[in-house]
Amino acid sequence: MTNKLHDFMEKRAFALLFGIIGVVSIGGLVEIAPLFYIDSTIEKVEGMRPYSPLELAGRDIYIREGCYLCHSQMIRPLRDEIERYGHYSLAAESMYDHPFQWGSKRTGPDIARLGGKYSDEWHVDHLTNPRSVVPDSVMPPYKFLATTKLNYKYYDKNLIANRRVGVPYTDEMIKMTVSDIQTQVDPDADDFDGFMARYPKAVVRNFDGNSEDITEMDALIAYMQMLGTLVDFDIYEAKMYDNER
Repeated sequence: MTNKLHDFMEKRAFALLFGIIGVVSIGGLVEIAPLFYIDSTIEKVEGMRPYSPLELAGRDIYIREGCYLCHSQMIRPLRDEIERYGHYSLAAESMYDHPFQWGSKRTGPDIARLGGKYSDEWHVDHLTNPRSVVPDSVMPPYKFLATTKLNYKYYDKNLIANRRVGVPYTDEMIKMTVSDIQTQVDPDADDFDGFMARYPKAVVRNFDGNSEDITEMDALIAYMQMLGTLVDFDIYEAKMYDNER
């Protein structure tokens, strides 16, 4: 029976074509149908939160300047990458990225674990004149960021847009957008506690050394200083170990 069916399909192109379509369709339904019945394909990881408004503005600048073309944000589960960059990337770390910044090209190093690795002063020097801290760098200078004031008067619109694609910004977060940007560069701000409640683990300080203006340099450094800092990987690994026992 099998040989006869095989001969039949081989000698009739249209029968073979419809057979292929049928097999592929069944396979596709088996893979796709379950996705309509689950809330998310991404594992929930403790510590993840939406970007603060200043971090989000920094991410917008990062994308605008094409930084993702030379720096990936995805550490693969390979020994050499983990030893160099840190814990492999989790899908949950990109769950609020629209678009994600995984990348595939590394003219410069991966920056998924950049947060806290260098001081703010180092970042200012690096962005102003990359070769002053990394002599072999081919990165272009971005010193204009330090003199370009951040335009954030209507930045709540960005949070609203992100909420429409699934980022869980609350009405309070959107209402406090301008205040939260100002608070993140001023540790003495009146709403410091409220800001930290909305955005746990956010770095609050003057990032570019200029206390007179909030600049694009402030925003970009705020973004880079939080990368890889939200998830406590010791706790994550401990939970994974307990689940496997």
